[in-house]
Amino acid sequence: MIGVKEKQDIYVSTFAQLEKELTAGDWSWTRPIRKVAIERFAELGFPTSKLEDWKFTSVAPIAKFAFQPARHANELTVAEFQTRCPKASRAQARLVFVNGYFRDDLSSIDALPEGIRVTSLAAAFKTESALIESHLTRYAGYHDHAFVALNTAFMHDGAFVQIPKGVVLDKPIHLIFVATRSESASVIYPRNLIVAGSGSEAQIIESYIGLSDGVYFTNTVTEIVAGENSVVEYYKIQDESEEAFHVGTLQVNQDRYSNFTSHTVTLGGKLIRNDLNAVLDGSGIECSVNGLYVTSGRQLVDNHTVIDHRKPHGTSRELYKGILDDKSSAVFNGSIVVRKDAQKTDARQSNKNLLLSEGATINSKPQLEINADDVKCTHGTSIGHLDEASVFYLRSRGIGPEDARTLLTYGFANDVLNKMKVEEVRERLEKALLARLSNGRTNAEL
Repeated sequence: MIGVKEKQDIYVSTFAQLEKELTAGDWSWTRPIRKVAIERFAELGFPTSKLEDWKFTSVAPIAKFAFQPARHANELTVAEFQTRCPKASRAQARLVFVNGYFRDDLSSIDALPEGIRVTSLAAAFKTESALIESHLTRYAGYHDHAFVALNTAFMHDGAFVQIPKGVVLDKPIHLIFVATRSESASVIYPRNLIVAGSGSEAQIIESYIGLSDGVYFTNTVTEIVAGENSVVEYYKIQDESEEAFHVGTLQVNQDRYSNFTSHTVTLGGKLIRNDLNAVLDGSGIECSVNGLYVTSGRQLVDNHTVIDHRKPHGTSRELYKGILDDKSSAVFNGSIVVRKDAQKTDARQSNKNLLLSEGATINSKPQLEINADDVKCTHGTSIGHLDEASVFYLRSRGIGPEDARTLLTYGFANDVLNKMKVEEVRERLEKALLARLSNGRTNAEL
C-alpha cells in the first residue's frame, strides 16, 4: 500500500515530467517560481492535525489518492452544457472552463467597455504578460501553504480579468468551472487573476460544478487586486459532486479607500476547505466577507478567514452561517488582525451555526489579534438548534411540522442571502436552498 509520503512524491515526479510543458513559451518566466513552489510542497507535505490551522480537518482522504492532472475534456457538448450547467444569466461575460481548460465554444462575451480584458489566463499570457507578471503569485503565499504551492507549481489556465481605471460594469462577470468524468482520479488547478483599477466597479461570480459522481480534486487559487477607490463584489458558489474534494484560496489585496465584499456559499462536495485572506493595505478601506455553508451526510466544510488591517481607519464586517444535518461537520476559524499602525479600526465578526441533528458537529474559533490601542473590535459565535417554541407557533397556524422547520431554517440563512446584490444569484440560491431543506437536491444553477 502506498503511503502518504509516496503520494507526495508522485506530485513531485509528475511536475518533473510536465515542467517543460508547463513553462513553455509565454509561461517561461514562471519556471523559477514553479520550482520553488514544488520544492516547498515537498518540504511542507500535506498538512496534518498537528498544525493549528488544520486541527479539526484531516486531509487524509485527499492524501490517499494519487491524483493526476486533468486533461482536456471535449466530450461536453454545447447542448449538454446548456442542459446540465448554469442557464444563461445577465452577465457581461461568461467564461467556461472544463476540467481546468478554457472552452471558447461554451463561453460568451458581450461588447466590453474600452480597455477591459476578460479572457483565459493562458490566452492573456500571450498579450498581457507584463501585467500578469507584476501580479500573479505576488499575493497568495505559496511558501507556507502546501495547497497554494501545489496550485502554483501546476497552474496552466484560469480566468484573467482586468478592469481599467474608472470603468463601471453594470453586469457581472461569470466564471464557471465544470468537472467531468475521468477514467482515473484527477486534480484540477484553476488559477484566476482579477485586477480592478482605481475607481472601477465590478461584480465577479465564480461557480464550481461537478457533472461526475466519481472522485476528483479541485485545488483553486484566486488573486484579486482592488485598486484605490475601487468597488469589487465577489461571489464563490461551490456545488460540486458528492465525492469531490475542494481546496480553494482567495487572496485579496486592497488599496486605500477601496471597498471589497465577498459571498462564499458551500453546498456540495465531500471535503471542502475555503481560505479567504484579505489584506487592507491602505487607509479608509471597507471589507465585508459573508459565508453560508449547508452540509449533510458526512460532509466536512472548513472555512478559514484572515482579515488583516494594516492601515488606519479601516472597517471590516464578517458574517458566516452554517446549517448542519446528519453526521456532517464544519469548521470556522476567523481571524481579525489589527496591526500597530491600524488605529481607528472598526471590525466585527460573527459565526452562527444551526444543528439540525444530534450527529452534526461544528468547531468554531473566532479570534482577534489587536496591536493598536484605538480600535473598536468585536467577535462572537453561537451554536444551537431550532427553537421548538417557534416550530409550535407555526404549527398552530396550520403549517406542517416539516414545512415549519424548513421555513425557520431558511429564515436563519436569509441574513446572508439578503446581502447579495446580484438578484439572479440570490434568487437561484434561495430556490436551491429551499429544495435542499425540503429533502430535495437541486443544482444551484450557478
